[in-house]
Amino acid sequence: MTASLTILTAGYVGPRTASTVSLLRDGDTVVVVDPGTVADRKLILDPLAEAGIRPDQVTDVVFSHHHPDHTINAALFPAARYHDHWAIYEDDLWIDRPADGFEISPSIRLAATPGHTVEDISTLADTADGLVVLTHLWWSAEGPVEDPYATDPDALHASRRAVLDLEPALIVPGHGVAFAPTADTPR
Repeated sequence: MTASLTILTAGYVGPRTASTVSLLRDGDTVVVVDPGTVADRKLILDPLAEAGIRPDQVTDVVFSHHHPDHTINAALFPAARYHDHWAIYEDDLWIDRPADGFEISPSIRLAATPGHTVEDISTLADTADGLVVLTHLWWSAEGPVEDPYATDPDALHASRRAVLDLEPALIVPGHGVAFAPTADTPR
């Protein structure tokens, strides 16, 4: 089985900030990654509907980290399990588990990628086009080379190198359009 990727909305940073919100599907598993700030919730819900998915059909939501610009619209998905760096949350159930290596589905897994925050995780999806990594290690294709909010810049650069060593076909950054990594991708 392989997952499919749909970018629901590409994020940006500037006078206003929006997260990149993505949809992954793998069989019956429907995952939304980083349902954070957007100019209008329709920018999440309309492309989701165009993909044939109702909010109550989303099975899982992943938070790359706990900043509000990546989490604020989580309640749009009432039937989902929520994943972060150390647990799964479903209704009033909190199940401790490390994210690193956790499989949401046969083609979608989580990886610890600290740097921006100590708790950052990335979502790795095996697709027909190769490995896709959804991550906040990069805000966009340009970086920034040095994340001005990184809690641990050395860990950030180590996590970037570890992700690039996986030779992903595509990186979906925290606040920009998806890009194919090149030799110029900030490490």
